[in-house]
Amino acid sequence: MHRHGFTTARDVLDTWIESVNTRQLDRVLSLYSTDHILLATFSPHVIRDDAATQQYFVQLASREGLNVRLHERTLTEQVLSDHSSVLSGIYTFSFEIDGEPLSFASRFSFVVDLAESQPIRHHHSSQIPRTLN
Repeated sequence: MHRHGFTTARDVLDTWIESVNTRQLDRVLSLYSTDHILLATFSPHVIRDDAATQQYFVQLASREGLNVRLHERTLTEQVLSDHSSVLSGIYTFSFEIDGEPLSFASRFSFVVDLAESQPIRHHHSSQIPRTLN
């Protein structure tokens, strides 16, 4: 086991989801490495530093009814090495805007390095686009 307590990449993902859902922002932020890249669902910017990552999650956590739900059947892990993996799949963000409950199905990928105390190296998340047909 590594010093942060994660034994699998899935542990990191589960902790991220639980921490977002319970608005434990310090815990969310502690998962991202100091040189991470975050391509966030609700931001047009590439986020590369702790301050911008914190600002993004503070804004997200301010949404009433915030919840992230993993679509279990979509989760795939690609093992890169003994301690690094890419997790990808689909999760749905739900929250209220002007009192209206909305949901945003999004595809994601996390590059996780379990040898690091802050294991998320790269996180990409984008809303699933509508199809043309």
